Amino acid sequence: MCYAHSKGSRIVLKGDVPLQEIVDPAKRAAWISQQVDLAKKQYMDGINLDIEQEVNETSPEYYALTELVKETTDAFHREIAGSQVTFDVAWSPACIDKRCYNYTGIADACDFLFVMSYDEQSQIWTDCIAKANAPYLQTLVGYEEYIAMGIDPKKLVMGVPWYGYDYVCQNLSTEHVCSLPQVPFRGAPCSDAAGSQVPYAAIMKQVNSSLSGLLWDEVQKAPFYEYKDSVGQFHQVWFDDPHSISLKAAYVKSRGLRGIGMWNGNSLDYSREAAAEQQTQAMWQALTP
Repeated sequence: MCYAHSKGSRIVLKGDVPLQEIVDPAKRAAWISQQVDLAKKQYMDGINLDIEQEVNETSPEYYALTELVKETTDAFHREIAGSQVTFDVAWSPACIDKRCYNYTGIADACDFLFVMSYDEQSQIWTDCIAKANAPYLQTLVGYEEYIAMGIDPKKLVMGVPWYGYDYVCQNLSTEHVCSLPQVPFRGAPCSDAAGSQVPYAAIMKQVNSSLSGLLWDEVQKAPFYEYKDSVGQFHQVWFDDPHSISLKAAYVKSRGLRGIGMWNGNSLDYSREAAAEQQTQAMWQALTP
């Protein structure tokens, strides 16, 4: 922490709380003061609210969540000078995963929104097939929707994935269509839960020796590859690399968003091995066009 502070970096708490517990204003105040005390005790610089629970627009939780963000921000700004309160939102404001939040109210209440532009296949309503974790156009549409609601681009930070999804294909066609078993999620018939998350470091160790080698999907602007496992099953792996990330980073710059971040920094290979060093450096560099 001292090292991070010496470099001018902030270190923040991560906050989550069952929303039914903070509908009561007294319980909300108690939770907030607990977070402020913890942050002070640990010399921290704020809190990132990572609340991803289902919320119905007509529920008491809808209003309580907005109040929680506002009251948390007020308390931190008052108690810890220069502190930052941020809130994580889905890639689009369109009730993704039944998260129907008061996005404009939350954006107004905190310092900025960290937009999680990944897991964009958490609810698959069309064909049950493997797709990119963060397709280029779909990702950009999400930001345009937030901005169209009246949210200032300077209140939006783009989050990009430093991980991908490995899917076992029920059938893999020569046109690279990998059909998936139905794994429902929050009302949708299919989901990326049919796959497993793989960090970029592991992907880079596998891609070159894979059946297909590195492939590129021009529509989704994302890399993928295919391999066969030891029991003879075909897999398709979708991920983001410096090429796909730099396209999105260019949008961050041209649209005047506040910045860019990733989930998460530990997904790269920080060993001193030459190939790993080069790959890791390229991923960091892709964030700043």
